[in-house]
Amino acid sequence: MQEFEYVAPATIEEAVSLMSEKGVRARALAGGTDILIQLRALQHVVDRLVDVKNIAEMQELTCSDKDGLKVGAAVACHRIYEHPDVQRLYPGLIDSASLIGGIQIQGRASIGGNLCNSTPSGDSIPSQIALSGTCEIAGPNGRRSVPVEDFCTGPRRNVLEEGELLVSVHFPAPQANSGTHFLRFIPRNEMDIAVANSAATVVLDESKQKIVSARIALGSVAPVVVMATEAMSFLEGKDATEETCAAAGEKAKGAATPISDMRGTVKQRTHLVGVLTKRALIKAISRARGE
Repeated sequence: MQEFEYVAPATIEEAVSLMSEKGVRARALAGGTDILIQLRALQHVVDRLVDVKNIAEMQELTCSDKDGLKVGAAVACHRIYEHPDVQRLYPGLIDSASLIGGIQIQGRASIGGNLCNSTPSGDSIPSQIALSGTCEIAGPNGRRSVPVEDFCTGPRRNVLEEGELLVSVHFPAPQANSGTHFLRFIPRNEMDIAVANSAATVVLDESKQKIVSARIALGSVAPVVVMATEAMSFLEGKDATEETCAAAGEKAKGAATPISDMRGTVKQRTHLVGVLTKRALIKAISRARGE
């Protein structure tokens, strides 16, 4: 592995300053489960690695019915799925946080790091989009917010500029009669990269028989995680039935622009979009009904 300077600031301001001094040759370390492997493989050349785990705000995890969920960028996955209020209010996020790597990885990895790694197959990204997450970013010019669906701009590319850090991701309080679910397809039982994945959030009317609105995000089938906007529009006002979910799954295929590689073909991935979206919608509706 290349030589680099390791620093561990205690504040956001200090971290931003340390990042800014080195520009593109500085990288942040939250869990380290991606960046350390990439440095060993010489995918990045850095002069400074900035460990943000000691920054209190980046370890913040708060959750309530009123204020929603705030997850610091360095919060380890196990803290998310072990939190009783997150279990109650955001099971769709737990679906993905509990699948990132194995149990050892989940003791270090974070959904913030998963987002900043910006791979199309990132397991937590579809759930973060389906749940209307918003990124809080700090940099030399202050702070700004970006919706999660706009954060990634390409494979391993995102909106972070030189000296900027992802501080946290905020999720609004769940609406009444709403539910979210995430599914992925992988060749092995665990610790594998998704061939395709899908997250869906639905909001039902008071009768819990009709869909008021929906958000669907698809991973591993485009250069970035994409929203199935045609399927989302189709679902508005429809009966919350398996037939409706199947039809939405077919429409979701239109948002996919997959490639063929060692994990799957274009045909397989397109088919999986329909299957996974249908199943995610059915489970999201079940959760919205409190089942």
